[in-house]
Amino acid sequence: MHDRVSVNALCFMGSPFRELTGYWRELGAHRVSLMTSTIFDEGLPAAQAALATGDYKMETLSHQFLAGHLEPREETWRDPRERLSRVIDWAKTIGARSIYMVTGGHGTLTWEEAAKCFSAAVAPCVAHAKEAGVPLLIECSPAVNAHSNIAHNLRDAVTAAEMAGIGVCADLYACWTEAGLRETIERAIPRCSLVQVGDYVYGDRSLPARAVPGDGAIPIKRLCDWLLRAGYKGTFDLELLGPRIDNEGRVAAVGRAAKNLGEILQSLGV
Repeated sequence: MHDRVSVNALCFMGSPFRELTGYWRELGAHRVSLMTSTIFDEGLPAAQAALATGDYKMETLSHQFLAGHLEPREETWRDPRERLSRVIDWAKTIGARSIYMVTGGHGTLTWEEAAKCFSAAVAPCVAHAKEAGVPLLIECSPAVNAHSNIAHNLRDAVTAAEMAGIGVCADLYACWTEAGLRETIERAIPRCSLVQVGDYVYGDRSLPARAVPGDGAIPIKRLCDWLLRAGYKGTFDLELLGPRIDNEGRVAAVGRAAKNLGEILQSLGV
């Protein structure tokens, strides 16, 4: 597997660590990403034991900052701050290169009010993360996730990240149709520590509805070229889930995705 391709545990949603290690081994993965929900369920020692089963590089941790909607009341921020502080310590312990998050839902706030609220809520954790040397990132996600996130394209993710003083995770699945995307990528690069890759097939309506890179309409090679030309030095994280992935078989789909993405990166001189 290409060294700049990582396999996200979201590809195997719901799998415990003992199963993930088998998938990593079968795929020949070198870089892996974990969900903090699994660590909260099974404990940090279980995550460490899983990583110790091979020569794995820990890429990123996927974390939901708020389980509900953003509210401008500090008492609603205490538990999320405490959980994120624990996650930052975990990331430092296991050598994760970043933590990417969704912000919490829109609720009744305007976008600007919600972004300001998130910035205030996460501020103490930003300082903690900087001290630990673990970048915090905002992920862009489709608008159907308005219950859990306010950033639904790369432009909005960058704007929110600039307000909060943190970084960006560019999910190509969520931003590929965006106007002025090349310019937004160039704006994002100084803050971008992670790019996530999945494909979309026209006509798919399920949720989620991701496809193996190369099977759909997203111009992945063009977008990777723009990212690399803009100076992106990080990892391309596979995030694949939905009926197409399940029907093919998750390991088979992720293996084919890693091969396709690796060939794209090699063709671009990476």
